[in-house]
Amino acid sequence: MLFFGGDYNPEQWPEQIWPEDVALMRQAGVTIVSLGVFAWSHLEPEEGRFEFGRLDRIMDLLHDGGIRVALATPTASPPPWFTLAHPEGLPVTADGVRLTHGSRDTYCVSAPAYRAAARTIATELAARYARHPALALWHVHNEYGTDCRCDLTASAFRSWLEKRHGDLDALNESWTTAFWSQRYSDWAQIMPPRATQYLPNPAHVLDFRRFLSDELLGAFVEQRDLLREANPAVPITTNFVQGGWVSVDHARWASEVDIVAVDHYPAAVDGRGEAETAFGGDLARGWAGGEWLLMETAPNLIYTPGRMHAKEPGRLTRHSLNYVARGSRGAMYFQWRQPRGGAELFHSALVPHAGPDTPVFREAIGLGRTLKTIAPYAGGEVEARVAIGWDAPSWWALQGGGLPAADIDYLAAVQQTHRALYRSGIPTDFVFPGRTDSGEASRAGDAVGSGGAAWVGGAGLRPYKIVVLTHLFLISDESAAALREFVAAGGHLVVGHLSGIADPAGRIRLGGYPGAFRDVLGVRVVEWRPLAPGTTIALDDGEQGVRWSERVETAGAETVVRYAGDVLAGAPAITRNRFGAGVAWYVSPGLDDDALRRLLERVAAEAGVTPLLPGRPPEVEAVRRGELLFLFNHGSGPAVVALPGSGTNAVTKRAVSESVTVPAGGVMVINMPDREFKSRTG
Repeated sequence: MLFFGGDYNPEQWPEQIWPEDVALMRQAGVTIVSLGVFAWSHLEPEEGRFEFGRLDRIMDLLHDGGIRVALATPTASPPPWFTLAHPEGLPVTADGVRLTHGSRDTYCVSAPAYRAAARTIATELAARYARHPALALWHVHNEYGTDCRCDLTASAFRSWLEKRHGDLDALNESWTTAFWSQRYSDWAQIMPPRATQYLPNPAHVLDFRRFLSDELLGAFVEQRDLLREANPAVPITTNFVQGGWVSVDHARWASEVDIVAVDHYPAAVDGRGEAETAFGGDLARGWAGGEWLLMETAPNLIYTPGRMHAKEPGRLTRHSLNYVARGSRGAMYFQWRQPRGGAELFHSALVPHAGPDTPVFREAIGLGRTLKTIAPYAGGEVEARVAIGWDAPSWWALQGGGLPAADIDYLAAVQQTHRALYRSGIPTDFVFPGRTDSGEASRAGDAVGSGGAAWVGGAGLRPYKIVVLTHLFLISDESAAALREFVAAGGHLVVGHLSGIADPAGRIRLGGYPGAFRDVLGVRVVEWRPLAPGTTIALDDGEQGVRWSERVETAGAETVVRYAGDVLAGAPAITRNRFGAGVAWYVSPGLDDDALRRLLERVAAEAGVTPLLPGRPPEVEAVRRGELLFLFNHGSGPAVVALPGSGTNAVTKRAVSESVTVPAGGVMVINMPDREFKSRTG
């Protein structure tokens, strides 16, 4: 069964509406709903007094309707009684302002009172519902990521630092506290990063982000273990959310959940929205090492900065099936019914304010039918021979001040790399550098890098012919050594600027950039020359460098492209180096989308990696999961797609061969066993 449904908030509606909701869910083919995510004040209206009558009735009603439940612990939004009784449980900002209730996420994860209250409500829910026949999944909390800088957090931070560094001498060395007279002589002198006169210590900030990730994970594990004890057969997860504000290293968390669940909201209105969808699906599959679950996305709106954009007909279906094609066990949304009031009263929903007689609900009915039809075949793997490195601490490190350029954007750079491969039709995975030499270990164990592995993601680097590193600013010695071994054994490595610059503490690797990879790349960068916004630098292959340029010296590498303008004219821009049986490329300038795509296509051709479906029309996206071939037509007209073999339309059950016509804005899912799928990805 593929999951299909979303967040349901019956506490926001009179009980008379509940039967109508269940009837509409059955009409749409909904199989599961998330329940109780923000219901704490209804379930525990005052401390120690629990009211489960309404939850009992909706659980039973959903079960009678054949709909299963992902039951949430509502700990992301403590009720007003808690914050009044325990003001120390409210978060404090970096400016020292203690927030109050009135929104969501108003808690300090380090506050003992909050942790105790969270354990209590989780224990009560487990005792009452752990064996309810509707329960399919425990949904712990919601979108972990809340930040606090209070004194309770300071105490927890110091304890974490002692475990990580051992003693103050090691911490002072790691943080380079000799700079600006910041040397610490007592643990009590260390505070969370708070508002200060000028630039904060970047190593201090980086360690605090790591601490928050582990502290939040500890809160999750406390609830998870209580729920698991009540019924070990029920899987447990929490919904990962991506954003620059989120101090969670999801690659490290992934082994602590029974299924990786992800919230993903593409923000681009044009064709980049489809590229963002593909990026989110591939990254989630990387975190999970296989199957995952789309827990939230917007069914009928795209949220661009300052504006809501209504999705065009068919886009809900294309986006949803794209996540399934990339490994999701279904498609779930925020939310089921659009609320009449509250802070998100205009948020996207399957049943909008206008009711079920609307385009979004009619499209949801068709999508529900499609998911039910393809479910028996949708459990296979997505194969890729190209991987992109992803590292949350590198993202955090590149968000600080004092960098060579203010417009350095880790997420945008990695998304661009993925987008180039996506537009070339080349399947892509994500891999994650292990940090076993940096002393990192969550309170629940070393979630990533256990067993000494320097890279994680599938079986490490062995399945891949190409690895691409974009803005991988921090890297350990072990992870760098694993990449050298990958290239020496015949792999192809592509390294962009701002990669391999610092060790896991954020200390620069001396001797020239990129210090971790100079030998394998055969280059030495002696000067960064970031470009002013809106300016370019000419390259001798006719392309233009954007955003970034460097003075590169070769040390064994051949120069493939040179700078042709500015003071760098004639200097190496893109290089290629033989290292053992493999090849390592260095790309010093920033490139626009088309130039980057052409370069990666050249690398792929040399590595023997071909598109999944060569010759497909450019507006058609092809994804293969197991025996299912998904064809997405993002264009405005019908598209004829040549097939590599014969198969069966998984929805209509009609045989297909040679070619198919995918309607404008449509999706076609073809069941095509391996023996029929003749074109492989290298």
